[in-house]
Amino acid sequence: MGEEDGEKPLRKIAKAFEELAEQSEIAVAPFSNACALVSPLFGCLGIAFKFAERDYVAKVKDLSEASSSILTLQAVLDQDILAKTVQKPGSHTRNLLRVKRGLDMVKVLFEQIIVTEGDSLKEAASTAYSKVFAPYHGWAIRKAVAAGMYALPTKPQLLRKLNEDENSAKIYMQSYVTSVDAVVAHVDKLFLSKDLGIDW
Repeated sequence: MGEEDGEKPLRKIAKAFEELAEQSEIAVAPFSNACALVSPLFGCLGIAFKFAERDYVAKVKDLSEASSSILTLQAVLDQDILAKTVQKPGSHTRNLLRVKRGLDMVKVLFEQIIVTEGDSLKEAASTAYSKVFAPYHGWAIRKAVAAGMYALPTKPQLLRKLNEDENSAKIYMQSYVTSVDAVVAHVDKLFLSKDLGIDW
């Protein structure tokens, strides 16, 4: 952790997704490595996103383990289509869709943080949750998340955890937003090209 970059997770995340966004075919190993770098962000948001953190971390771990035998994201889908396990709980394809949703949530959160004035993250986090996760969650989870929104860190507290000031944070958040857009579009295209849909 001694090197300058070590305690600056935002920079590592931005760099990893910039590299992924340049690929015409995304390999599972670098994808799952980049996704793993995002995991601590959920932890930084506290209790409101505890469910997302647990779910996301488990599914990234599954993809990471799959990367030893499956080379590309396309091959992940092809293998599950062949085995007729696409929508089965625990399938790599289902986990990939859930992980993509986590990346999307962080993207919307960052977009909101960049444009929101003041120190509260409540509006940014609420928007990100309601846009990305809420449509797929039952009433109980939505209620728990709403309650947890009151325990969010402030923007300065989050930036301290990420070891950035407001200006540098915005640069790396914007870099992630731009890069992850291309990565998410790539994943969506894979699902849609195989008529799997992305709303399940």
